[in-house]
Amino acid sequence: MAIERRALVLNQNYEPLNVCAVRRAFVLVYHGKAEILQASDECIHGVDTDYPLPSVIRLHQPVRRPWPRVRLTRKEVFARDEQRCQYCGTAGGELTLDHVIPRHRGGPHAWENLVTACRPCNHRKGGRTPSEARMRLLHQPTRPAATTATLFGQYLERYREWHPFLFGWLDRGSRAAVAAS
Repeated sequence: MAIERRALVLNQNYEPLNVCAVRRAFVLVYHGKAEILQASDECIHGVDTDYPLPSVIRLHQPVRRPWPRVRLTRKEVFARDEQRCQYCGTAGGELTLDHVIPRHRGGPHAWENLVTACRPCNHRKGGRTPSEARMRLLHQPTRPAATTATLFGQYLERYREWHPFLFGWLDRGSRAAVAAS
């Protein structure tokens, strides 16, 4: 259904702000708060006219916002660790999340304490720290940077018409990764 689509919202200076429901984007355009830069092939049928369905909009007034942060989710932790166990390096398979310092021992549920682990390594480590279990981490866990690629990368495959508006903001490493896909 067309109304379930998403729209890319750009600030007045063309900086990508966020992704919203196409319904919200249409309302912003209809009330004169934004303009359509790229419309999809579909339309919203009114009583006497058809309205283009926005895909990329630009706000008329600049919006100040704090620098975005990558949300802490399973999917994002797996992406940061490149779908690899951080103890043995095994890729794919049944991966789990592991708290480096176990929660019952005061370890926080934070980027710096979460890693991807395969089931055998997670079971072997158990409720111990890596040093107690005589296991080494391949990489020290850190919070990923909130780049345009990490914030909007999940939409790049589905919404190809957004590429011209995002590629100016993508960092060089992620640009090569997107071009290869």
